[in-house]
Amino acid sequence: MRHDDLARAVEILRAGGVVAFPTETVYGLGADALSANAVQRVYELKGRPAHNPLIVHVTGRDMAARVCSGWNDDAESLARAFWPGPLSIVVPRGPGLPDGVTGGGTTVAVRSPDHPMALALLFEFGGPLVGPSANLSGRVSPTTAEHVRQSFSEEDVFVLDGGACPTGIESTVVLIDGQTIRVLRPGVIGAAQIAKVLRKLVEPAGSAAAVRTADRAPLPSPGMLDTHYAPACDAVLFEPHDYERLLASSRDVIVILTHEPRSVPPPHRVLQMPADANRYAKELYATLRAADETKPSLIAVERPPPADPINPDAEIWEAVLDRLARATRPFR
Repeated sequence: MRHDDLARAVEILRAGGVVAFPTETVYGLGADALSANAVQRVYELKGRPAHNPLIVHVTGRDMAARVCSGWNDDAESLARAFWPGPLSIVVPRGPGLPDGVTGGGTTVAVRSPDHPMALALLFEFGGPLVGPSANLSGRVSPTTAEHVRQSFSEEDVFVLDGGACPTGIESTVVLIDGQTIRVLRPGVIGAAQIAKVLRKLVEPAGSAAAVRTADRAPLPSPGMLDTHYAPACDAVLFEPHDYERLLASSRDVIVILTHEPRSVPPPHRVLQMPADANRYAKELYATLRAADETKPSLIAVERPPPADPINPDAEIWEAVLDRLARATRPFR
């Protein structure tokens, strides 16, 4: 990263503008979290529903205190164990935080990103930044700078290019509410890892648990809408035993994402996904975007391996399935 780019990004943020920056998960659409006007600009650019809150990115515990009012021992333990990293912690919001950040709710999600460019931006700016995924609301999240540029003009969003994001799916979101500790959005840090740190029961996220978009009440966390992370083309999630029926369902082009070795007759295409959970998560959004660019009649994603409690990657597969269930409809 050139220092001139960082300086320019900070200048834009201090003027109330918007900067896209890389994190270890996906690219974020950054703006001053303490400026109501800057936060509103993020909502406008994304076309994001007003009740869907934003995650606030911070350098660590001290900066988090500027946007929180209830940082207890559990929050402190999780920050020490997983920050910087892909864990967002939901706690009571602070009084100086604009309502737009929380979607009008009483809590705020905060995290410290594990990416040198993101941290450099936060330290240089000197304050917390909102950072929802840098894409149009509901669409596939961006994992490269080019993905961001496909959604926003240079006049609207200044892009810091930090290469491809190494994790590839959004952070785990965990709610700390009195005695209740619950995962609201699964990610690569699972409920079992959180429970091990806290030595308490942690309620896992229900796979593909959905919140109806018709419900305009403030959501406690981003990533809880029933339709999200979706390509523009029609997309389905199919079971392995439905493969032959899927191929026979259309004479038009179907692009198939599968972690299994499969071949297809023309005009259909296969985009091979890794069988490894971490690599699958890293490549998921980029592959969905590649499939979308071909403008097929259908994008079909084979359901990932079923969660196996003794599999160390089970919770990563659960997070992948959560994203796929929101990005697709079931194949019938």
